[in-house]
Amino acid sequence: MEDLYVQASRKAKRPEFPDGLTFAAKLFSYLLHPLFLPVLVTFMAVTALPEYFTAFKASSLRLPYDVLYFRVALNTLVFPMLVVLLCTALGFVSSVHMATQRDRIIPYVATIIFYFWAFYTFLREGAAPGFFTSFFLGIFLTASICLVANNFIKISMHTTGWGGVIGFFLVLMWGLGLNVSLPLGVILVFTGIAATSRLVLSAHTTWEVYIGLFTGILAQLIAWWILG
Repeated sequence: MEDLYVQASRKAKRPEFPDGLTFAAKLFSYLLHPLFLPVLVTFMAVTALPEYFTAFKASSLRLPYDVLYFRVALNTLVFPMLVVLLCTALGFVSSVHMATQRDRIIPYVATIIFYFWAFYTFLREGAAPGFFTSFFLGIFLTASICLVANNFIKISMHTTGWGGVIGFFLVLMWGLGLNVSLPLGVILVFTGIAATSRLVLSAHTTWEVYIGLFTGILAQLIAWWILG
């Protein structure tokens, strides 16, 4: 009942935007979806800092780091997406867009399990650099916080995910002393686009967008503090 009331309130207050802007917002919401971000972070880390990932390059099968990419994509993209599709098919989730807080419960629980497994395996193997392992601890913490907060507020998963990427770069800057000004600036632009898109679509309130952003950043800093 509460979800229906929240949805009705959002629709009643929804501002009118030009069709072109609404289409662009929908397109960017798909392109900048948080499920893609762990793979993106893996690609950026491996490309910029290959000296930290020599063990994974040595275990590659056909292409450099292909096993690493496969592991990350399987745990953070494929499995969570399959859970959402399965829950939608079985009627546990109203749509793949997960518009209500109730829709997000099962996907959050599943994502927490997959993210923890990714973090745990990297930690136990000891081959991944600390900043990379802490990133996966960070997204596990983020998903856990979002599950608890979901009882009270529908945090934006888009800004939570991009906040995590910002937090990752802050770890590289503060923890490793690397100059990441340029990529961090680009990430901030993408974060702004993702946040604006969610607001244009009236998918979230301004507070839900900001809370998601700071949750993602803070979780990454806490993860680095724990492991670093």
